[in-house]
Amino acid sequence: MTKPSLEAQLALDAAHVWHPYSAMHSPTPVYHVASASGVNLQLSSGENLIDGMSSWWCTIHGYNHPRLNRAIEDQLGRMAHVMFGGLTHEPAIQLVEKLTRLTPPSLESVFISDSGSVAVEGAMKMAIQYWNAKGKPQKQRFATLRNGYHGDTLGAMSVCDPVTGMHSLFNSVLAQQFYVERPRSGFDEPCSDADVQPLAELLQQNHAQIAALILEPVVQGAGGMHFYSPGYLLRARQLCDQYEVLLIADEIATGFGRSGKLFACEHAPISPDIMCLGKALTGGYLSLAATLTTCDVSDSIDAGNPGVFMHGPTFMANPLACAVANASIELLLESGWQQRVAHIEQQLTRLLSHCRELPQVADVRFLGAIAVVELKQSVDMASITASFVEAGIWVRPFGKLVYLMPAYIISDDELTQLCHRLSDVVAQLPD
Repeated sequence: MTKPSLEAQLALDAAHVWHPYSAMHSPTPVYHVASASGVNLQLSSGENLIDGMSSWWCTIHGYNHPRLNRAIEDQLGRMAHVMFGGLTHEPAIQLVEKLTRLTPPSLESVFISDSGSVAVEGAMKMAIQYWNAKGKPQKQRFATLRNGYHGDTLGAMSVCDPVTGMHSLFNSVLAQQFYVERPRSGFDEPCSDADVQPLAELLQQNHAQIAALILEPVVQGAGGMHFYSPGYLLRARQLCDQYEVLLIADEIATGFGRSGKLFACEHAPISPDIMCLGKALTGGYLSLAATLTTCDVSDSIDAGNPGVFMHGPTFMANPLACAVANASIELLLESGWQQRVAHIEQQLTRLLSHCRELPQVADVRFLGAIAVVELKQSVDMASITASFVEAGIWVRPFGKLVYLMPAYIISDDELTQLCHRLSDVVAQLPD
């Protein structure tokens, strides 16, 4: 069978493929990728793009890594998939051992799922089942921070910011949760009493209904790319303990070194009752996620009615995904990632701080392998993306936020080109 031409493929895409956060027949162009290696995307039309997004923050080792390729190939020869109900396998067992060793020591029970949103759904269900088993079935609602983002499924949407979380259309059908203002103190500032007061008042007044507080530690991602004081995490942990509310740390975007710590909770440091992981878990190769919790939570669910955790995705603990996750974690731990991420932060700061002087820019901020250029006006996605592609980089902003989350393997020269080209495009935007 003859392979369709590039033009024919793009026509089929335009006619039938529904891309994320897009209209079915959107005028916004899509770019056809022929191959990817390192931090480079090779388009079928011939352009080479330096990827500044790590494919939505997950390809921390870059593309087409020989060690991760080999992990997939080796596992494929043994078993591509097997159901996890009543069965187990070596890649999953190895992965659970790694995760329980690397995360806070109180997290000893691991539920392996297939996406970040499902990990959050699982965390919320764990919290509700926990309190039901404890004889407090009225604790079924959640507290969360404004400007937060936790996923696109119904439960996860209910704990996203109802305005900035992109889900306002569904507010009337979502479970109604409690929202508190995000902390205003920046990452390098102490947490103020004023930051904590809204949460303290909320929990004092409503703790009888609240199963858990869910938050993104230190870095709020798709809800606003805001970096806040680690001291807030400490105060939130204390308040949750005081008012018998579980603490859920959504580390899907921040886990595996992105913020400069292996897990962002370590900036405080705190140990949550439940932690959600995803994105970089497999180095971006396959969809996989995990929800970790304490023995208190898992034992209580076991002892309650119906005596089992009521969740079970078909593809949970897929052997291929678990195998490449094991290889990705080993590769990360051997890579000197702490020094590499610190170096990336230094270079991002040096190369992009001058953007603060541009009339189009409201703020510039950095943390770990994250850089955010916040504009004064929202961007036109189609035109700015085309400008970035013309400049030879792949950057996908949202709202007023132009940001970078590059792979940790990016070279100094590649990062320099990425930052220079980004700032050149931003400088050409209307002010």
